[in-house]
Amino acid sequence: MWHPRTMPEVAVTTNHRDEVAQLLADYRRSREQLASVHRTLKSITESASSPDGLITASVDSAGTLSGLKIADDAYRGYRPTELADAIVAATRSAAAKAGARAREALAPVLPSDADPAAVLAGTADLAPEEIAPPVRARRAEPDDETYEETTWMNRAGRGR
Repeated sequence: MWHPRTMPEVAVTTNHRDEVAQLLADYRRSREQLASVHRTLKSITESASSPDGLITASVDSAGTLSGLKIADDAYRGYRPTELADAIVAATRSAAAKAGARAREALAPVLPSDADPAAVLAGTADLAPEEIAPPVRARRAEPDDETYEETTWMNRAGRGR
């Protein structure tokens, strides 16, 4: 039969309070670092202009258009489709610059094998086949019963 006196005494030298305090301090540092990265991401804005300088697009760190300046001369110099294309090109250029800055800001807080672009896109933990658009199943033709029910319902709806 087991008796407590038969077990050798083990000296516990670990101070759990110090370990918990260290874990909490690490957690607070991580949160502050994450908050700092978040503030940096929120502050990122980039602009790009058309080659002639008539159009300037500004975007935030997510590449969302936040400002657009179109000079009066642009309306005379561009046809509508050309103006639209120039706006899109300037926006894409600004978004590329903002994306690069966002990836740079995020990289230091990620594990070394993490892709900042995938994290920003929300796809970091997804496999390529999960990202691909779903293949839509071909819509089945209604069978006779469904057709008859629909026809009957249509007749009933028209008062027949």
